[in-house]
Amino acid sequence: MIISTVLIATKKRRSADYSRSLDDLAEMSNDSQGTVKSEAVTMLSPSGSSQGPPLSPPLKTPELPDELVQAGWSKCWSRRENRPYYFNRFTNQSLWEVPVLGQHDVISDPLGLNAAPAEAGEGNLGNGQRKRRSSEEQGMGPNSFKRAKVEPTTPISPSTPGVKPWSSAPEDKQVQPAMPTTPSPAPAPYRPSIIYWDLDIQTNAVIREQPPANLLPPHPEIELQRAQLVTKLRQHYHELCHQREGIDPPRESFNRWLLERKVIDKGHDPLLPSDCDPVISPSMFREVMNDIPIRLSRIKYKDEARKLLFKYAEAAKKMIDSRNASPESRKVVKWNAEDTMNWLRRDHSASKEDYMDRLEHLRQQCGPHVTAVAKDSVEGICSKIYQLSTEYSRRLRQTHLSLLQDPPTEVCTSPPQSRLVYCYPMRLATPSPPVPRVELHFENDVACLRFRGEMVKVNRGHFSKLELLYRYSCVDDPRFEKFLSRVWCLLKRYQVMFGSGANEGTGLQGALPITVFEALNRQFGVSFECFASPLNCYFKQFCSAFPDTDGFFGSRGPFLSFCPVSGSFEANPPFCEELMDTMVTHFEELLDQSSEPLSFIVFVPEWRDPVTPALTRMEESRFLRHQLSIPAYEHEYRSGSQHICKRDEMYYRAVHGTAVLFLQNNAGFAKWGPTPERLAELTAAYRPSSSRTSSLSSPGPAHVTPGDKDSTPNTSDRTQSSVMSPGDHDDNNNNNNNNSNNSSSSSSSSPRDKMPTI
Repeated sequence: MIISTVLIATKKRRSADYSRSLDDLAEMSNDSQGTVKSEAVTMLSPSGSSQGPPLSPPLKTPELPDELVQAGWSKCWSRRENRPYYFNRFTNQSLWEVPVLGQHDVISDPLGLNAAPAEAGEGNLGNGQRKRRSSEEQGMGPNSFKRAKVEPTTPISPSTPGVKPWSSAPEDKQVQPAMPTTPSPAPAPYRPSIIYWDLDIQTNAVIREQPPANLLPPHPEIELQRAQLVTKLRQHYHELCHQREGIDPPRESFNRWLLERKVIDKGHDPLLPSDCDPVISPSMFREVMNDIPIRLSRIKYKDEARKLLFKYAEAAKKMIDSRNASPESRKVVKWNAEDTMNWLRRDHSASKEDYMDRLEHLRQQCGPHVTAVAKDSVEGICSKIYQLSTEYSRRLRQTHLSLLQDPPTEVCTSPPQSRLVYCYPMRLATPSPPVPRVELHFENDVACLRFRGEMVKVNRGHFSKLELLYRYSCVDDPRFEKFLSRVWCLLKRYQVMFGSGANEGTGLQGALPITVFEALNRQFGVSFECFASPLNCYFKQFCSAFPDTDGFFGSRGPFLSFCPVSGSFEANPPFCEELMDTMVTHFEELLDQSSEPLSFIVFVPEWRDPVTPALTRMEESRFLRHQLSIPAYEHEYRSGSQHICKRDEMYYRAVHGTAVLFLQNNAGFAKWGPTPERLAELTAAYRPSSSRTSSLSSPGPAHVTPGDKDSTPNTSDRTQSSVMSPGDHDDNNNNNNNNSNNSSSSSSSSPRDKMPTI
């Protein structure tokens, strides 16, 4: 009896001690956070009493505000800490305290640029300081490991616009509320270490007021379907070239076809041509024909030249035998091919130059006959691709109209207004429909946006740039509710246009160095880019290829439909023959019609063998005030994939000279004339900085082993360079191809076929 009494007393004493220990732990935990807000000192149990925390999770958690539930928050119980915490299923973020309303939202404000000023007391703690981390109370365990850095933002509710983090325009600064001088402890938005743009520069471009564009607003569902159809069209093009001509499609030829078609296209789709005259594309026809009967690769060694000559003679003879050719054509081609083969068998002492001369002679003799027998087949390829594009465009428009609540009606284009205004971003006449959710998360320094399993990526610096451009330019989405979906559409559009091949299309987005833009603005008043995109623009005002997706980010629409009355402009045009010719015509019309100061500074590669017709026209123009030549290997350009590439891959050394042409009317010449002092500063700005000289990419493509035909660029296709030319070209050998040693591959392709910039 005495023993049982002692045991019972011992158990009661241990229970009391354990209960006091729990109370002490709760008090210590609350004391560590009680300095924030007095209400946090006492942890309430589900029953509402002020006793210590329960030993097991509550049966039913209290309801959270609807805003938090919709943002993905739920209340959970920590068994280790014996207290509740809050978990977001969208971002996998955990907080000890209730998430504070008014913090930045990943949907409307991904970088927290709009975060409202913190309130006193507990409001001074942002969600970034409320994170649930075991390291707050204990160190890292021996079994811990380092995971990939993933930094999702907390989606709560959209907040009113606040101070921009690191760049703001003067007109925006005037309307922003004054902020307290003491820094807020709220999480700071991402700030790029290097900025490749200046969005503070205001425009001096004056235009006549224009009505909103009658274009359909972008939608992720449509953009996803467009991507699938364009990929399918590329596949058809590849198959047609293989089936009909036995060749691979010329590299980047599909991209250049898109650009050449859009110059004359009157259809509705922003990417796929559907209303063009003529139906046969001169660009696609020329490039496919250049690779018939075989693709002529760049020659480096004597043995390569001998093999290439033999292959060409054999392919020409085989082709003329298998096609419906005239007797005269058969006779000429077969005689020249057999004569070449006999010469190869008996002459083993010929040099590389001898082989190249013989190849050029063979091409001159057989080329016209080979072209004649292949003409119908190549035209069939061009026609088939255009017909498929027209069908895909019609299908996309039908689906797009079905998504709109109020489909637009056809309206006649109103004439330009007489009122002169500073240029402003493109506006759409059709209201945007509700858009589906696009997910966002960050992996190290890359922002990843996902819609229906399709992910697009952009580095965090350019993502913050897009948010600033959106803030400056968008007028129909003040709460940023459609921001992520529009960014996804923008990135997907350019991704589809570039193509899915390795390094394919990167030449479409190259740009001038930052120092050159600074000199242009400082010396010549340049504040506008004629050919750019939201991804590669330096100024916040620019023209681009896609007004429907780019207008929300500052685009003034396509340059060929942009008619400024006054201003100073930089033009780094796409090197597509048809587009460049139309551009020069547009320049001269604008300069001739305006009496206000108007200036265009044009940057093009200085290719002279053969010369680009557009370059010849500009050199002969009556508006040409000066022409500047930047020598090869003494200047650089920014990569076309700058929004996703590594920092050490940002700049490329140019292997060709660059021609800088100043086209100005009289008033523009008087205001921004190319004086010797201004030209000297521009030339100095072109020199690579010493800090980047050691990290610049090599001035040419890597050498390939003899016989590696697939990895050897086509000399006739000068649009394939790994070195960025002024127009952002993807031409690995554009300058090397001008050498006489490569005369064998100089076919009918010319520098005007270079990879264009958008």
